[in-house]
Amino acid sequence: MQARTTNNTQRVHLLSTPIDCLTLQETVAKIEHAIDNHQQIHRTDVNAGKIVMMHEDKELHNSVINADIINADGQSVVWASKILRKPVPERVTGIDLMEELMVTANEKKYSVFFFGATEEIVNKVVQIYTQKYGEKISAGYRNGYFSKNEEESIAQQIAQSNADILFVGMGSPQKENFLYQYRKTFSNVSFVMGVGGSFDVIAGKVKRAPKWMQKGGLEWLYRLIQEPRRLWKRYAVGNYKFIKLVLTEKFSRKNN
Repeated sequence: MQARTTNNTQRVHLLSTPIDCLTLQETVAKIEHAIDNHQQIHRTDVNAGKIVMMHEDKELHNSVINADIINADGQSVVWASKILRKPVPERVTGIDLMEELMVTANEKKYSVFFFGATEEIVNKVVQIYTQKYGEKISAGYRNGYFSKNEEESIAQQIAQSNADILFVGMGSPQKENFLYQYRKTFSNVSFVMGVGGSFDVIAGKVKRAPKWMQKGGLEWLYRLIQEPRRLWKRYAVGNYKFIKLVLTEKFSRKNN
């Protein structure tokens, strides 16, 4: 299936993955325009691990490439884009974009539906934002634990909330596939995006890396230090496969 394209946006193809050349503020501007004009826009992002997964999971690949905005989340993807001479301006992380959009939502009176994480975590996220911005900022919330046969009713719940924005706090490929599969069910929600583990960070369960590590592309190392037993294999295998993909593409070009 062909990837969707966005108007007036330069899109490069990196390791068989389309990526939009957008900064954080340019991304926010496009989203704000879509919400103000009642147009649904689906945003996703890719990092090294997800690009590797997309090469092995056709459903995830299809769900990602059909998003309206695809940001580079992960400094390794930005570095790879420069190595392959298809430069992306900067990384746009889900949590940074989410925080920017919450400020915009408060200013423009958008409402937000929060979906994902445990009941305790998502409830705390809603409490934090309603205390900061007022009750009307929340259109509703739902934890991320459900069976397959509950998906349709959850999508209906989101649609009936009349939210302007939907944040989905789940892992990959679950969040990408859910958003793609039910995009028509909640087509009245102008902006939808997955935010991974951002709810855990907002709620204070997980600490984010210091700014200097974020800027240096070392957030993965900070997470690895926090949870070495759970993450060492993922990063060791994932980083090796990503580097192999980059080198394969670079040298295949030289030979063509």
